[in-house]
Amino acid sequence: MAFPSIYNPEAINIIFSRLEKLTSQTTPNWGKMNAPQMLAHLNVSYDIDNGKIAAKTPALLKFVLRLFLKPIVVSEKPYKSNLRTAPAFIISSEKSFELEKKKLLDNLTETQVKGAKYYEGRESASFGKLTANEWNNLYYKHLNHHFIQFGI
Repeated sequence: MAFPSIYNPEAINIIFSRLEKLTSQTTPNWGKMNAPQMLAHLNVSYDIDNGKIAAKTPALLKFVLRLFLKPIVVSEKPYKSNLRTAPAFIISSEKSFELEKKKLLDNLTETQVKGAKYYEGRESASFGKLTANEWNNLYYKHLNHHFIQFGI
């Protein structure tokens, strides 16, 4: 089953409407993060991919990630609940719900505006070059996983 396209304004509007159902007090169905931490966790991906956070993956680790983890991350198979998170994505400090929500909305809008052509063949810090569809799966699947985690 193909995921909705994050490059499509209609799909982004659906994501935005789901996000509007989240409050700072929404509790997760699993995991340790609260709602503001989850939003910050989602923003880490965009920060790394847009060069706001430096991520230098050693060549051997990148090879292993590309070989074993990439097929899982960019596939259309949903993540299972309670998966382990890479250390760079763990958010343990308290975060501002409104700030992280606005940042996520901005990141989603920027991704949609840049479009599939921008992402086609673009380099991932962890997985090497990805197709626009693989970027879509990576981003949408991650969002959807945490939206389900928080019941939205």
